[in-house]
Amino acid sequence: METGEEFGPWLSRQLRLAGRTQAELAEELQLTRAAVSAWITGRSTPRPTVMADIAKALGTDLGTVHTRTTDTQAGLPVTWYHRPGYPDGGRDLGNAAAFAFDADAQVLARETCQNSLDERLTENGRPVRVRYTLHELTGEKLEAFREAILWNDLFPHYSAVSESAGGQKVGRVVDAGVRDMYEKGRLVLLRVDDYNASGLTGDDYADGKFAAVVRRQLESLKSGHSAGGSYGLGKATLWATSALGLVLINSTLSVPHEGRTERRVIGRLELPWREVDGETYAGPAWFGRPDPDSPGVMVARSWWADEKTVENLYLTRENDEPGTSFLIVGAHDVGGLAENSSDADDGSADDERDDEDTRDIIRMHKRLVEALGRDFWAAMTGGGSRLPLLEVYVRAFRNGKEVVEEQQIDPSVEQPSRTRALKAHYEGTTVDRLTEAGQVAARSIPLKLPFSGGTRGTLGTHQAVLLVTESEKDADGAKNSLHSLRGNRMTVKRATVQRLPIGTNPFQAVLLVGEAAGETAPFAKEAEEFLRAAEPPEHDRWGQTEELTLRWSPSAYRRINALTTEANNAVRELVARPKRSSREGGEALRKALTVKKKTKAKVPTGPVVPALDALDATVGDGGEWQITAEVTIPRGDEIAPMVPVAQLDVRSGGRPKLGWAELVGVEGCEVEDGILRFTPGARRAKFRGTTDVTSHPVRTTLTRLVLELRAGKGE
Repeated sequence: METGEEFGPWLSRQLRLAGRTQAELAEELQLTRAAVSAWITGRSTPRPTVMADIAKALGTDLGTVHTRTTDTQAGLPVTWYHRPGYPDGGRDLGNAAAFAFDADAQVLARETCQNSLDERLTENGRPVRVRYTLHELTGEKLEAFREAILWNDLFPHYSAVSESAGGQKVGRVVDAGVRDMYEKGRLVLLRVDDYNASGLTGDDYADGKFAAVVRRQLESLKSGHSAGGSYGLGKATLWATSALGLVLINSTLSVPHEGRTERRVIGRLELPWREVDGETYAGPAWFGRPDPDSPGVMVARSWWADEKTVENLYLTRENDEPGTSFLIVGAHDVGGLAENSSDADDGSADDERDDEDTRDIIRMHKRLVEALGRDFWAAMTGGGSRLPLLEVYVRAFRNGKEVVEEQQIDPSVEQPSRTRALKAHYEGTTVDRLTEAGQVAARSIPLKLPFSGGTRGTLGTHQAVLLVTESEKDADGAKNSLHSLRGNRMTVKRATVQRLPIGTNPFQAVLLVGEAAGETAPFAKEAEEFLRAAEPPEHDRWGQTEELTLRWSPSAYRRINALTTEANNAVRELVARPKRSSREGGEALRKALTVKKKTKAKVPTGPVVPALDALDATVGDGGEWQITAEVTIPRGDEIAPMVPVAQLDVRSGGRPKLGWAELVGVEGCEVEDGILRFTPGARRAKFRGTTDVTSHPVRTTLTRLVLELRAGKGE
């Protein structure tokens, strides 16, 4: 049985809800006012025989007084509170936060699932479970639901918005939503439930998760460095996806509030400024119990609902596990309608067989599955000692009857190639090179993290993990693409790798950065913080943002560009086909061909001298030269070792020589004590280097670089 609230605070609230005083209760119970005051302050509790008299006085049953897990039904009823218009005449014609996203089921899936991931309870090690339920109501079911949400009280406000809808985008959407409901006689609900999550904890008004979601805009209380959200905008997708601007909420709390945890219910309505019966209203409205502590008992607060109420509101949760249910009333999918319109001329047999009334929710079901599998496949994947962070389910009903069987998103079905790559990394079965089908190659990619506050230099180098494997039939149809993600394992960036070698086999690549590369990876937390600041509200890329500029520097984004360049270069090297030797080919093919042998070229005597063929150089954030050089090597039995020498170009006199902070061989060569030693038989080689800033006599931006390859010791 759920632990109830302390008797004193509970009784005090029941008296306020009923509009009664302590003196009035004492008189009805034929007790002194001091006795009731002692109960309220917690100095004593009533005897069991008095409990029955208190229940009778409050108009409730004895069990409610004993358990105190809900309010009595006497007193102030659940109602709608509409925020009054501003005294200065100001008007809000919609919630600006909602305009950051489209009314798209796939956008909703991305934002809500990300929020659930961020609120996962980590102590038990279990994944957060998220369920999306589409439910179409018609006929008596629709009428019963409208009665439960007090539709007759809301209708005058919708009518006022519709009358002035011509010049307001929000007004036009709402007007279309109301007309659709009446003309088609149906209403689509979309409920998002999460389990093993924190729930909307905290007070109705003070700082806390509840107030951040229900009362405020642009507030994010996600303090974890690996959290996906940071702008407080994601929750706006819930209201943006409702054609009626209406969302109902039922939360089971991980931390008790007012002594209880289950069925904390409230609704929020987002409408533009309107005038109803001569009164002006600012915009939002709340569905709840009038707060006896507010002036005139007008403001609606959350209430602890009974099981029948949440059932009537389609907010029943499957168990008492912490988490929150959001019910989007009048769900619409603009993106899905656009896709359907573009395919309308196809006249597919599947569409013809679909029942007309359920076609929309079937399409929405399909789009939810696609989006969740595309964006969260990594969070749903486990292997080795790593457990999945997320489980996701999607289902659809019509008037209580299941029309699409519940489907658990399986990442190995939606994204088989990328899932195989991630599992191989978790299980430690990756290889250095792809030589056989089904293998996964891994490579470390450096991310040089800057100091915060604009300080020049590098805080440290975080090693991201690049995974590459052959491509199978992934649901999104994309090939040769690189998915980048960090700690919460939601795909942040998707991009196609360009400039691939001719004849490259189709592949998929994954870049794990921050805690996704491993919580023990060097500077993992710092990488999470840096990349989180580099994400826009859509969380679909890493680049220049205002927060990145303010907390680091205007050029900090170049570190991310360097990471991307390094990752793409590594992908090209891993997927490049090895050159076929002259001995390769079938015996029958060799016999069928007549090949005229050319005179063998004379091999030079003595060591051959490699020569620079190409050079790419940029100036790093710390003022260092960063170079990538390619070398051609003549044919010969012996290749002379060479020393790369970096110099500054000057008008007269000797060129100042620069030191190397880093010099590494990339392909066809190795570096030993600053000397390039080439692989026997190699015809080309590549090396990479970074100059030592302390050896620069002048600022790098005022100079030009000269790079030479010298034989011997480089004198």
